[in-house]
Amino acid sequence: MPARRRIAITLATAALLVPITVGCSAIDKALDCVETADAIATSVDKLQQAVSTAADDPTQAKEALDDIDRELKNLSDKTDNADLSKAVDNLNTGVDNVRKSIENGDSTPDIKPVTDAAAEIGKVCTS
Repeated sequence: MPARRRIAITLATAALLVPITVGCSAIDKALDCVETADAIATSVDKLQQAVSTAADDPTQAKEALDDIDRELKNLSDKTDNADLSKAVDNLNTGVDNVRKSIENGDSTPDIKPVTDAAAEIGKVCTS
């Protein structure tokens, strides 16, 4: 099962399991986290596709990295969770490394740290 699909299923399940007894602001925060994690998963999926064709069009990979950066900024503005902050930091590091690799002419950068960190964000947002 592709990483994006697995993350999306996890996120959807978590959204359904949020207890009704939790206050509205907590539910809103949890849903914001889930929505942002889903957007990150979409961006990571785009990055995977773009990296596979980076030699032909490196701008697609840059655009996918920019999308991830925007979603990470959005997520970090909404959270005070230490585990989530760590996962966001790990994803930022992975994105920076992929960006540098592409800028240095690497047509097959290692994006595993990016996909791993995105999956961790999905886990944190659903726990």
